Amino acid sequence: MKVLAVNGSPRKKGNTQLMLDAAAKELKSQGIKVEVVSLAGLDVRPCDGCEQCYKKAWDCPIEDDAMAILKKMASADGMLMASPVYFGGVTAQLKALFDRSIMAYQAFDFRDKVGGALSVGGGVHGGQELTVCQIVMFFLTHDMIVANAEGGIYG
Repeated sequence: MKVLAVNGSPRKKGNTQLMLDAAAKELKSQGIKVEVVSLAGLDVRPCDGCEQCYKKAWDCPIEDDAMAILKKMASADGMLMASPVYFGGVTAQLKALFDRSIMAYQAFDFRDKVGGALSVGGGVHGGQELTVCQIVMFFLTHDMIVANAEGGIYG
């Protein structure tokens, strides 16, 4: 089994990376292969609504790093998505990747994969729950199976 772990933080070595590394270590101890991808420093542009991918799945004229990440997601058995809380939700980088995943949605390429959500936040402003909800909604939109903290699955 192979899991792709995506760090949605724009910071390379922040708390989100520390948490994702700890989760990846646990998965590896269970014999699961894990590849960690950080969106920090990558070029993931937002969807511009051209609808080219509606005509042909995986056909996007935007030339950035999103396509390579999405293809890694499609080839993995599961995904672990992590984001710090930015203004009450996921980062703009992760949201852009979610929006661009319409290419995979058109081809049902994420269906029945297992997904796990991680959120990092602090202070009095909260937002961790909504951040996790946004990641879970991404999984459910793609007909994925959502893992919970107790080891159960929903989907």
